[in-house]
Amino acid sequence: MSTPRTGFAYLDEGPGLLAFAHRGGAFHPEIEGLENTLAAFEHAVALGYRMLETDVHLTSDGVLLAFHDSVLDRVTDQQGAISELTLADVRCARVGGREEVPTLAELVDAFPTARFNIDIKAEAAVAPLAAFVDERGIHDRVLIGSFSPGRLNRFRRLTGGRVPTSASPPEVVAFRFLPSGRLADLVTRGRVAALQIPRRRGPLTLLTPRLLRRAHRAGKHVHVWTVDDPAEMRELIDLGVDGLFTDRTDLLRDVLLERGLWE
Repeated sequence: MSTPRTGFAYLDEGPGLLAFAHRGGAFHPEIEGLENTLAAFEHAVALGYRMLETDVHLTSDGVLLAFHDSVLDRVTDQQGAISELTLADVRCARVGGREEVPTLAELVDAFPTARFNIDIKAEAAVAPLAAFVDERGIHDRVLIGSFSPGRLNRFRRLTGGRVPTSASPPEVVAFRFLPSGRLADLVTRGRVAALQIPRRRGPLTLLTPRLLRRAHRAGKHVHVWTVDDPAEMRELIDLGVDGLFTDRTDLLRDVLLERGLWE
């Protein structure tokens, strides 16, 4: 099954299979507990990763942060909702007891040859993220996704379709259940560059050979998250997926080396 051409450099100019370091490789034994920090992403880049997955929130004073949760509580030594804290407040927190929460600007500047898969976690972050992409001219270095159709569609409007975006949950449903990928592309108005999905969601299997075929015929990538088991990585590669997200950057790298797919 050949890799489709999407019309976006982010996807079309990459290697045959895209390897995404999810939150920098959150469960790699050497950096566990340091997700979404510069240290985690530095570790992934040192391994050879060029596709980095992160999330964005917005502080109360309008700064985009590379951070997954809406509150600091789970992964830092501080508490509080990011939307109610200033950047100075957040700077007091330490991830894993030692690393600062990075801004998105710091992350993008630190890795000038990397590409970023960014999940919009808050409504307030949509317009600042669109402005950030425009101001930096990084349309070819980012792919944007969100579980919220509203956030995703607003970002698409603000960036005029110049930035590749992944499918929202309703758009995934269209590609999974409508009679053809072409029809799904028509219904979703050609806005989807990639389907980024788990293999299963509850009792429902999302990733099937049929879904892959129809997505590819419609010129869409299919990326699967979050895969940490080498046997499953091999199975998904054989199935023909276009990308894999992993928290175990060491294991995915080993599998891709084994298959001659690591660049």
